[in-house]
Amino acid sequence: MADWNKIGDRGNVEDRRSSRGLVGGGLGLGGIAIVLLFSYLQTGTIDPGTVIDILSQSNVVQQEQTVATDDTYDEFASTVLGSTNRVWTDQFATRGLEYSPPRLVLFRGGTESGCGGAYSEVGPHYCPSDLTIYLDETFFNELQVRFGGNTADVAQAYVIGHEVGHHVQDLLNVNLESVALELQADCLAGAWLNSLKSRGILETNEIEEALGQAASVGDDNIQQRTTGTINKETWTHGSSAERVASFEKGYDGGTLATCDL
Repeated sequence: MADWNKIGDRGNVEDRRSSRGLVGGGLGLGGIAIVLLFSYLQTGTIDPGTVIDILSQSNVVQQEQTVATDDTYDEFASTVLGSTNRVWTDQFATRGLEYSPPRLVLFRGGTESGCGGAYSEVGPHYCPSDLTIYLDETFFNELQVRFGGNTADVAQAYVIGHEVGHHVQDLLNVNLESVALELQADCLAGAWLNSLKSRGILETNEIEEALGQAASVGDDNIQQRTTGTINKETWTHGSSAERVASFEKGYDGGTLATCDL
């Protein structure tokens, strides 16, 4: 496990895991999105009939959730976020720019967001409308079971770093097509982790955890595990090899320029 205690910076984390949340009767909106995404990845199209059937069976409601959150995950997330804040504040300053740190919201099931709602099924994501990252940490267990992902701390930190990468892109008004945007965010996650190399935070070979996580969320891996086939024309994030290569590019260079910014 990385020695996160060596990082003194802290980010803005709001823990909503034990608060009222948005959950669904049947599939929630996030579940609908995942079903439709898998349909598109498999066929390249979305059947309108499928949309109607799913919507007719779904009822998103707001209800009270009782969730045990007597852990320190909020401290871990705050430490990781704080570390990214330091790196990107310094990198922006070299260009005469001011970095505005993002917020990170921890939740379970679902919660309100500036993008209309955040749901566990969607996975960790960044909402540009409120400059906030939304994360249900139980997602990592599902990722491990379904796609061979990693629940280790550095692997999870990489995911947070990736979403912060989208925040960096938003601040710099980056306009790229979907795959290029995601690969650049992987590069930025690698560039951030580069800053930990000389600080004695990462143990030997721990960066392999992040590389494994990047590989697990490649479009080809997800398609192969969910449909048994691979259709490059429908990719949205890039292949496992592309995601690993982009992360390594950032990790080797450690700057915005390394990631073509």
